[in-house]
Order: sequence, then C-alpha cells, then structure tokens
Amino acid sequence: MPQFYRLTYFSCILLLLGNILIGNAQKSSNENLKLILKEKYKAYDSLQKYTALFKKDSASINSLIRESKKISYKLGESYGENMLGIYLRDNSKYKQALHHHNKSLSIALNIKNVEMQVSALNMTGVVYRRIDAVRSALDKHNSALKLAESQPVQTQALTKGISISLNSIGNIYLLLRDYKAAENYFKRALIYERASGSNLGLAINYANLGIAYEERGKFDEAIYNYEKSLYHNNLMDSDLGRVICNNSLGQVYLKQGNPTLALKLIESTIETAKSIGDKFYISLAYINLGWANSELGRHTEGEKYLITGMNMAKENDFKQFLSMAYLHLSDLNAAIDNYKKALEFQRLSQKVQEEYLNEANHKYVSDLIMKYDSEQKKNTINLLEQQNIFAAKELDQSRKSFILVLAVFFLFLILLFILYRHYHLKSQKRTLSAEQKLMRSQMNPHFIFNALLSIRIYLQNHNVTEAMEYLNQFSKLIRSILSSSLEKEISLDEELETMRLYINIENIRFCNEIDYHLNIDPEINLKAIKIPSLILQPFVENAIWHGLQSKEGYKKLDISITKKNSNFVNITIADNGIGRKETTKIDVEKLNTQKKSIGISLTLKRLENFSKNMKYTYKLNIIDLYNDYYDSLGTQVELDLPLN
Repeated sequence: MPQFYRLTYFSCILLLLGNILIGNAQKSSNENLKLILKEKYKAYDSLQKYTALFKKDSASINSLIRESKKISYKLGESYGENMLGIYLRDNSKYKQALHHHNKSLSIALNIKNVEMQVSALNMTGVVYRRIDAVRSALDKHNSALKLAESQPVQTQALTKGISISLNSIGNIYLLLRDYKAAENYFKRALIYERASGSNLGLAINYANLGIAYEERGKFDEAIYNYEKSLYHNNLMDSDLGRVICNNSLGQVYLKQGNPTLALKLIESTIETAKSIGDKFYISLAYINLGWANSELGRHTEGEKYLITGMNMAKENDFKQFLSMAYLHLSDLNAAIDNYKKALEFQRLSQKVQEEYLNEANHKYVSDLIMKYDSEQKKNTINLLEQQNIFAAKELDQSRKSFILVLAVFFLFLILLFILYRHYHLKSQKRTLSAEQKLMRSQMNPHFIFNALLSIRIYLQNHNVTEAMEYLNQFSKLIRSILSSSLEKEISLDEELETMRLYINIENIRFCNEIDYHLNIDPEINLKAIKIPSLILQPFVENAIWHGLQSKEGYKKLDISITKKNSNFVNITIADNGIGRKETTKIDVEKLNTQKKSIGISLTLKRLENFSKNMKYTYKLNIIDLYNDYYDSLGTQVELDLPLN
C-alpha cells in the first residue's frame, strides 16, 4: 500500500475511534446525569463522583442546574452552580464565576449543607485570589476553614475543604511576600493531601512550596518541589499542571542565569496554554517568554512577548502579572540604554504593586489571622473546661485538684505564647523602623547635590560631552539605588555594580585621580551570594572622603572579593589615603565625624539583622596600614559575610 494511502487509512481509523470515544464519553455523562437526578444523592462525595465526567462540559452542567430546579433537588442545584462557577473561572470569566458561586452558597445555606458551604466559600476565595482581591479572598477562605474545622465529624469533603483553605491562605501570604508563613500553610495542607492520596492536591501544594523557596533564593529546594509537582501532574496527565510547572522551572533557571534551558521549557507551554484557554496562564507564559528572550539579548522579540503578556494582564486585571511585565520591560529598556522608558516602567511596576501589596492589606491580614488564632485558643480553652467538668463527676477531690492545676498550666502556656507573640511583633516593628532609617541614611544628600552641581558646571563651560557622560553615570546610579531600596537583600553582583557607578561619579569629580581596581575570585558566583542592599557604600564613601580626598599624589582604591571557606565570603576595601589618625586632625573633616560614626553604626545594625538567623555571624575588622617607619599607608576594611 502506498505511503499516502496508508496515512489516509490510519487517519480515518483514528478519526473514527475519536468519534466513538467522544460519543461514549457523552453517553456516560448523560447516564451519570440521569442517575444523579433519579437518586437525588444527599452526600457531597457521591455528587463529586458522578459529575467528574462532565466538569468541563458547560452544557451538561447547565442541564444539572436546570433539571434540579424542576424537581426541587436543592443540593444538585447548588453543586451545579458551584461547578459552573469553576468552569467560568478557568475560562477567565471572573465576574460571572463569582455570581454562580454566590448562588451556590445561598442555596447551601438554605438547606444547611455544611460541605457545600465550605466548597462554595473556598471556590469564591479562589476567584478573588485570581483578581488579586486579597481581603475578600482571605475572608472567604478563613470562613471556610473555620466552618470545616468546627464540625464534630470530618468527612472526606470537609478534609479536602480544609486542605484547599490552607493552600489558599498560603497563596495569599505568597502574594504579601511572607514566604515563611506561606511555607508553613502549604506543609499543613500537604499532610491532608497525603492522607487522601490526591495527586491534584499534592501537585498544587508542591508547586506552591516551590514558589515559597524560590522567592527566598533557595533555588535547589524550589526545583525539587516543582519537579515533585510535575511528577504528580504527569500521573494525572494534566496539561495545565505541566504549563504551570514548566513556567515555574523556567523562572528558576532564569534567576540562575540559564536562559537557554528556561526558554526551551517556557516555549513548550505557549500552545498548550492557548488550547486550555485560561488567560491567567497564557499571560504568565508570554511574560516569561519575553523575559527569557531579553536575557538572551533578543530585545526586539523579548519586548514583543512582554507587551503581549502585559496587555493580557491589563485586560483581565491580573495585577501581579502586570507588575511583573512592567518590571521586565524596565530591565529590557535599561539594557538597551533607554533609561527614560526604563524608569517609566519601573514606576508603573511599583504603582501596580501598591494596589495589592500595601500596609493596609498587611495589617488587615495580621488582624484576621490574630482574630482566628484567638478564636481557636478560645475554643481550646472551652473544650478543656468541658473536659474538666466531665472529669470532676468521675474522679475524687485530688483528681479534681490535679486537673485544675493542669488547666492553669495550659492557660499559663497560652499567656506566655501571647506575650512572646507580642514581643516578636514589637521586635519586627523595631527592625522595620531601623531598616527604613538605615535606607534613608545610605546615600549622602551632599553627594547628590555636588553631582548635580558638577553637571551644571560642565554645561556652563560648554563641556556637553563630559556633562552627558556624567549624567549617564549618575542616572544609572540613581536607578540602581532605587531598585536596591525595594529589596531587603540583593546579589553581590548587583551591589558591586552600584559601587562601581558610585566610584566612577566620585572619580569624575576628583578629575579621575583615583586608581580603582576590583579583584574577584573566579570561583565565586556573585549572583548566588545575597547581601543587604547598599551595605558597602558607607565604607567606600569613608575611603574616598576621609582617606583619599586630603591625600596628595597617587590615590588608589581596591575592592577584593575572596571566598575564605564554605561558610564565609570576604570583602576587602583598601585605600592608600591619609589614614584614620590624620583624618581626625583635619578641622573640615571633624564636621563629618558624627555622620561617619552614625553611618558605620547603622551599617553594623544592618549586618546584625542580616546574620541573626544564620549559622555564623559577620566579622568586621578595620586595619590602619603603616610602613616600617610608622608612616600611614592608608586604611583597610575587611568584612566577612556568612553564606548560610
């Protein structure tokens, strides 16, 4: 048989088999629908079992709602409304989805079906999370969790509802960047999912754990959890799960500096995401594709994909993805030296972030969680009191006394916990206040004024070329400082780039008299090492203004990066200035002594906050350099930063 006819033959066979399978599936869906309406199942689990075949078939779902109304089967009607809401959510029709979830909840309340109420509350919360309505989402999931946990008998549906609530609250903490709290909620949810053996639940929670680790720079743990999620998605043959996992893995590889591997993974998800039709993940895939192409230097193609993802996020009110698209467009424009557009996109990204990530949301979340914890403790205390009353009827007076002491002991522990929590919150507030004060003091205002004055002098003297070069350097530095100020920690590579710009600007003002060298151990991966942002600036500023400014002749500044061992990286800043002893003798410099001491003092506090949760603490040593005749050769700052 010729090849052409063989292909045609097999195509016909496949088409016939496909039609048979579709027909069988439709027939099974219709049979299950008739069975549901005939039996009028009262158990949530039974409805879930028999509707599984048509959960993506809007016609069958609408039939369930319509026919249930005719026979006054309220549970079937409520379940159908909830199914329709999920179907609409997965097709990015969020307003309609909310309408049907609310109808489902209203019916469930009327018939007092707790399992249906928990499911409808959770599904409403998921829709609110999709549109970044943080407060509404948290309200719904907390209500579902409280209702499910309050039931004396935990059915399979209630257990699943608890797991969904925990996972969703964890996702809200991800949105608010409290990654440790998010990790704890996902791990609690995993306990329930392992007990039920749900591949879908395991896949979702492993993926979310990956995000919690990724955002804290723990890339190996992130990859492990994403691959675990991908494993469970493959067991289910879930195209959507593969889209999510491959995009997540691609983002980690981009952060690890491997855009080629990232691009390969992300490209494979575009067509699949389109075929699924969920614009939430289509938008994500386009933004990641633009990011990967930008990292590979394909700026035109990268911009095209980023703008596509940006427009889709804007149309569907995906604030988180919109902020992400703006941020990558800012980086792309900076890479092609279009700093004006880079700054515009940077500001747009920050503005969108403020809409869903602000103090009000943080405070609201904290208040709700504390309220929930308080109610849980109150329920625990009430339960203990009831147990004490029951025991009092059965035991003698000595036993009663023992139980009373035990109850007081538990109350004392609860009181200690509340006091500890209060102390911890106050400590966090002090740390945040100190961090804000530190960031405000990092860049000397006189430096900015002097830099602008120098640009003005260049222009007045008609030195346009020098002025443009100075302004270019200055704009890069300001952008770097603004970007760094948004992050508590940045990579050592980013910090050194900021210091290079700062030194270049100062050196221009010094008529390029300073001979600056940066020496880096080739075995060190600067992008993998995290340090507090702008932590080196006070030491570099002191070296220039207090060491080199008053020195006559040759001026040298060296920064060296070496890895002492597996636990520490060493940063050495050395100058051949006049030395600390001579600096104190200069009257003009004495005016800056207070600023210098404050800058170093605040820097030490930042280093303490940075290393307090690590196995090792930082080490700082400032050495005065002398020759054999005790003449000053300059100053050397040695800073050892812990790596873990």
